Amino acid sequence: MIIVLDVEQAEADLLAGALTCPHCSAVLRPWSSASARRIRQHDGASRLVRPRRARCSGCQATQVLVPAWCLPRRADAAEVIGAALVAKARGQGYRTIARDLGRPVSTVRRWLRAARGDQVEWLRCQGVRRTFELDQDLLAGLVPQATALGDALCALAAAVLAWRRRFAGHAEAWTVIGAFAAGRLLAPP
Repeated sequence: MIIVLDVEQAEADLLAGALTCPHCSAVLRPWSSASARRIRQHDGASRLVRPRRARCSGCQATQVLVPAWCLPRRADAAEVIGAALVAKARGQGYRTIARDLGRPVSTVRRWLRAARGDQVEWLRCQGVRRTFELDQDLLAGLVPQATALGDALCALAAAVLAWRRRFAGHAEAWTVIGAFAAGRLLAPP
């Protein structure tokens, strides 16, 4: 699986032979599409996504090019899960978050359980690493938060700001975070 920030650019790169296999570095070639599925958005609508598949010309492995706004194995977009994580970092409980987002309590509880311990530390490290790579000066401005999740989200927000400054990017914040986290905003189910 390859997480892509810009689906159209990834398609153009795939057709031009500019994408390489993450396993053997051979050229990826277009190869059908993955199954279509609906992803729930923050506004309550759903969006149909059918990711492109690619096959390696060397090792013959297949890869799915997943949009960064769409987390693998999740029925909700990154912005929805991100909103739940922000609410949790602000001290809200899972029942309140579920009500505010219009999602089942069990789903939100599962998200929040998947965003603890090592996963939160990994997210914080991703945010710090990306911020360091893009704009080291922003790291000095990071203010410690009350929770580890708050620290991780603050670091990821700084990374998004650094990315926008560097590339004059137009992508949504949670889409960029989805790309930085390689689709692993939450620990795998």
